[in-house]
Amino acid sequence: MKSRHVLMLSLLLPVLAACGPKPATDTTPAAEAPAAPATTIDATTAPATDAPAASADAATAAPADGADSTATANTNPVLPPQGPPPVAGTDYVEIPNGQPYAPLNGQIEVVEVFGYVCPACARFAPEVSAWKKKQPADVRVTYVPVVFGPVWAPYGKAFYAAQAKGLVDKTHDAVFSAIHLQRSLPGEGKPPADPAQIAQWYAQYGVDAKEFVSLMNSFGTNSQVARGMQFAKNAGAESTPTIIVNGKYRVTGGQTYADVLRIADHLVAMERARR
Repeated sequence: MKSRHVLMLSLLLPVLAACGPKPATDTTPAAEAPAAPATTIDATTAPATDAPAASADAATAAPADGADSTATANTNPVLPPQGPPPVAGTDYVEIPNGQPYAPLNGQIEVVEVFGYVCPACARFAPEVSAWKKKQPADVRVTYVPVVFGPVWAPYGKAFYAAQAKGLVDKTHDAVFSAIHLQRSLPGEGKPPADPAQIAQWYAQYGVDAKEFVSLMNSFGTNSQVARGMQFAKNAGAESTPTIIVNGKYRVTGGQTYADVLRIADHLVAMERARR
């Protein structure tokens, strides 16, 4: 089923675009997109943290990348990056006082700042998934959802609930498909999805819908959403998708999504060489 979702997503128009707090019809190419105001991402736009704390500890303790606990050992080789080296100020920028999203534990962190309702993120998702599978053990790919409006909010919370249940790897691409292709979950231009509606969708993966709603509404989940928003703001990620390497570098170039990941490969190699 997952391969079908990846194939369907790959059929979306391969236009390099960015999503943000603007009308859904605005699909300015990322390479030419004007910088959004510095106040675009603000932790105060995250959902309020006055919800009951049911199952909050499970959400907080989940792995940063949402990997399933049954994952096999990574034996992927370390390969040299391909293509010309990236140019600072053109292909990437250094983030002043940048910090990784999560403790590195000896790994090089690659964060994708994303939103499930973002069409550009839906187009990027199959390529990121394929790229992630090829990374060696010293690279950790982490998804960080942001909330650019009311429609985005329940999906950001659902991501962390799914992460707490170890379901991100199984459901990540499928959520994009449900929103952008199957239209079984509401996207931009629709009223925000009810948590129960989203939980019922996740129930097909074996979770209890009521427990999932509790996780979505928990204090721990709301705190994680706010933390992700703050990380994105500090890193200068003003649109989605945005790739950030080790909290130090934000990819700003790339004519295609494959080119964005090529730049990321070089930045990862730079960090590896510094060890």
